[in-house]
Amino acid sequence: MLGSVERDLAHRALDTARTRGATYADARFVRRAVEDVLVKNGHLQNVDRSDIFGFSVRAIADGAWGFAASPVLTADEADRVAALAVEVARASALTKREDARLAPVKPVTATYTTPVEIDPWTMRFDERLQPLLDADAAMRQAQPTLRTTRASYEIWREEKLFVSSEGADIAQTLYETGASIAAESVGNGEQQIRTYPGSGGRSQNTAGWEYALKWELAKNAPRLADEAVALLTAKQCPQDIRTSVILSSNQLMLQCHESCGHPIELDRALGTGAAFAGTSFLTPDRLGSFRFGSEHVNIAIDSTRTGGLGTFGYDDEGVPASEGWAVKDGVFVGYLMSRETAAALGKTSNGTMRADGWSRLPLIRMTNVSVMPGSAGTLEDLIADTDDGIYMDTNRSWSIDDKRLNFQFGTQLGWEIKNGKRTTMLRNPTYTGMTPEFWGSCDAVCSESEWVMWGTPNCGKGQPGQIGHTGHGAAPARFRNVRVGVVN
Repeated sequence: MLGSVERDLAHRALDTARTRGATYADARFVRRAVEDVLVKNGHLQNVDRSDIFGFSVRAIADGAWGFAASPVLTADEADRVAALAVEVARASALTKREDARLAPVKPVTATYTTPVEIDPWTMRFDERLQPLLDADAAMRQAQPTLRTTRASYEIWREEKLFVSSEGADIAQTLYETGASIAAESVGNGEQQIRTYPGSGGRSQNTAGWEYALKWELAKNAPRLADEAVALLTAKQCPQDIRTSVILSSNQLMLQCHESCGHPIELDRALGTGAAFAGTSFLTPDRLGSFRFGSEHVNIAIDSTRTGGLGTFGYDDEGVPASEGWAVKDGVFVGYLMSRETAAALGKTSNGTMRADGWSRLPLIRMTNVSVMPGSAGTLEDLIADTDDGIYMDTNRSWSIDDKRLNFQFGTQLGWEIKNGKRTTMLRNPTYTGMTPEFWGSCDAVCSESEWVMWGTPNCGKGQPGQIGHTGHGAAPARFRNVRVGVVN
């Protein structure tokens, strides 16, 4: 973890900020090491390693926010950055509408480290590489006609120190691991892709190398290759019909991310994120009363669950990880909040402020926003309980409006369901809907045995843009009377 040198610089920066007139200030020191590896068509295609280190200071002066950051870790630079943050705050105050207010939080001295079974940073490179080579070879052996095969992993280690003028002193070390394979086929006028385990490829969690091993990439590679080739001649998904749809766990997680996770960001709902991220149909007047979905829909906000990509000890405002609800029994009941937005509603923050490294301001980001399991048994039980419909698996495309109401999703493959049985494979399946209507049509969610914590390491937000890492647990679920197929 970061040590006494960084802590001394942090306290120096806070002292300078206070001397210059800040009524509140915090300093964050962040060191992030990342390794990305890609195997493509049987060859090691890319190894990308980075190790970045820097610090930032936020300050409130004259009732407004200021921010500054630097990769130079010296006493003079700590003074300069802190003074600049206060200067920016005073300039911002000239156009403020009201004073910045922060909901209270108890300042703590604490440490947190992601639990890991196998630290990937202590492994030899060839130990990490071999599972990718094995999986890539298994795909090509199963289907030599594949145009492209890919296998990849990413490992992270992020050390963070947060010190505030209120007395917080929090050191954290966060680990992340992700791995994936992909098979791409071309023919019959089609281009098809299958990825595993998640949509778009890599699923990432706060864990060690055990998370990469969990997915048994080489074992699942032949199935993935076979499906990619079979999709070239599969039956086209029916167009512009209404039917029952069962979404796979990894598709439901993205549906949750886009149509629930983003609209419950309170900065969007209050309009302060409108310029880039858009707004939200879940406005504060709907909190606690709006019917978001059916009684089967329960969506948790939980940054404490082991393994989630949104799991940590404390957010980047020093607020502890917490559990709560966004949707309970179908009713919208909770936001993702910062200390400032929580104060606007007379509430306390649930700890969702996170920054993309040392050089960016913390923003409200999804932690682990998860569709909690129901009582519908296994996926096969749910299919057996469905007379007619379509099972859709693994996201391929998505589109949603800036209020998060009107959406369209496409998945990599589908299966017709006839008389309770999975029958014909379908290519290019899509579905569309309006968010409350769609979640209101949910009549069954599979049980705990089918529930998986997924991770999305590519969520964009902010100006300048930031990439957030968010977690989403989900089990397969059924939705009735859904519009399927491209709608003209």
